[in-house]
Amino acid sequence: MRLARSASERDVGALKAWLERERKLEALRNNGELEIHEGASAEDARGPGTPMGAGFDIMLVLIGAAAPKVFDEVYAQVKSGVQAWRENRRSVESGEPPEVDVTPEGDGR
Repeated sequence: MRLARSASERDVGALKAWLERERKLEALRNNGELEIHEGASAEDARGPGTPMGAGFDIMLVLIGAAAPKVFDEVYAQVKSGVQAWRENRRSVESGEPPEVDVTPEGDGR
């Protein structure tokens, strides 16, 4: 998933932590079937530096033979978790939360 350039490192860390606590995602992580990573946007890595700052990506990696079978469930859970995080962020911080694009890339199915 890609967070808008307006996202701060704090937003990225908060969203990653939120997703790690989502019940279904947490169970997959505890079983070694899911990894959640954060980093600079892959788009930024391919091109020259951007004057407005770097974008951020949070990558979810499904591991194992069951990955194709649970992809849709994880995808739905992530979309739901992002929506819940954005609603929570509105209530605890001023300003609009950053936009988050939840798009599968190379889903391996």
